[in-house]
Amino acid sequence: MAANNDRIVSFDDEPLVLVDDEDRELGFCPKAEAHAGEGRLHRAFSLFVFNSAGELLVQQRAAHKPLWPGYWSNTVCSHPRRGERMDDAVRRRLREEIGLEVELRFLFKFQYRARYGEAGTEHELCWVYVGHSDAAPRLNPTEVAAFRYLSPPQLDAAMAEAPGAFTPWFRQEWARIRRDHADVLLTRSGA
Repeated sequence: MAANNDRIVSFDDEPLVLVDDEDRELGFCPKAEAHAGEGRLHRAFSLFVFNSAGELLVQQRAAHKPLWPGYWSNTVCSHPRRGERMDDAVRRRLREEIGLEVELRFLFKFQYRARYGEAGTEHELCWVYVGHSDAAPRLNPTEVAAFRYLSPPQLDAAMAEAPGAFTPWFRQEWARIRRDHADVLLTRSGA
């Protein structure tokens, strides 16, 4: 599990894109402010990268993350930056966190709110993407503590056994992928 680098790629004062329920841009605010209290609705994305065996690359969030530290989550999740196109943002963050270059396909958008005790709240309009790669991840330890590959049945069982070990957005996204996008769960060979 070689590190990509230890460069810090996420900042509390990074301006996030505030949006309305229709994903129309309303302005910007620092990341820490967007996550404070009940949270402010902002644009985000989640990436799901599968290998050719149909296993999903999942990550354990770094221990110093202010929200859901040490929890297991989808391959990558983050926010586009001010003035950044979403396609550019997803590619940038995939490189920054796990050192991969992957062709990604948009699946759906959804809105959620999840509170992490007194530490803050995620209130996001999240764009969900999927891709495939057999390249070895190169983790950035400032963002990711560990990774593993899980088949869909293994992930289903792990989430059923210990749902509290997984981030709330990941659980919601995974349920929708299983329900509405079963085609992405096929291996690249079609098996």
